[in-house]
This record gives sequence, structure tokens and C-alpha cells, in this order.
Amino acid sequence: MKLAWILWLASVLPPQAADSLCLSTTLYLEARDQSVLGQQAVAEVALRRADSGLWGDSVCEVVTARKQFAPTIVSPRTRLTNTEAWSQAVTIALESQRNWDLPAGERKEVVPGASHFMAHAIASPSWRNAYQVATIGDHTFLRVQSLKPKS
Repeated sequence: MKLAWILWLASVLPPQAADSLCLSTTLYLEARDQSVLGQQAVAEVALRRADSGLWGDSVCEVVTARKQFAPTIVSPRTRLTNTEAWSQAVTIALESQRNWDLPAGERKEVVPGASHFMAHAIASPSWRNAYQVATIGDHTFLRVQSLKPKS
């Protein structure tokens, strides 16, 4: 599957299915070589951002916001070829969405308050010295800004 095709498909699906597809794609591109916990943490950052409304009102808008997540950074021609990693990304995305749909006090948060993450091997963003919530695998999760759910 090519990334461009997946993003097109997300544009014609109902919102909840589109968000699941966009989150799965992001987990695959950002963290397919990471542990389940690492993938859950990436999902949590995207879901927290969607709640805030600062990068868009849906998961798809958040993960396709300019230069925020892999879907807008890698080539649209990128092929998602690892079916085992894809299957795991879909499972983790769906579980993460179910978890995030719970009331705030009942959610299992892997990286509480994290608004950003970075992979040290490929990124050195200006906000890299923000408060570090956790390091999982080769990703560091940071609280660059305090995100509150939109009203």
C-alpha cells in the first residue's frame, strides 16, 4: 500500500474509521520498530493533540498537520509493506482509541502530559530541551506545552 492511497482512503471514510486508519498509519511510519509500549505512547500523543484541537479537530487532521508526524514528512510514494507491523499498528491504534474514549480519570496513560516526541537518531527540534516525560525505545516523549481538551 502506498501512503498516498491510504490518505486518500481516509478522506472518503466515515470520521471514526478515518481516524483509526490515520492513527494506524502514523504508528506504522513513526514506530513500527518500537515496542508495544512505544507505539501506545506515540498514539497517546496524537490522541492528546486531537483532544486539544490545536492541530485540528480529528486524528487525521492532527497527524497530517504540516511537519508534525510522519504522514506529512515522508514521501507520499512510501509503501507500507511490512504486513506484520501493519497488523500490530492497527491493533494498537484501535486499542489506544478505545482507551482514550474512557473518562480522563479511567484512561491508562503511558506518557502523561506528553505533547511531543522525537527520535534522537533523526530529529533535533528546537523544543528538545522541554520537560521529558519518558524515553521508550529510541523515542523521547516531552511536555512542550500543557494541552487541555477543547471545550
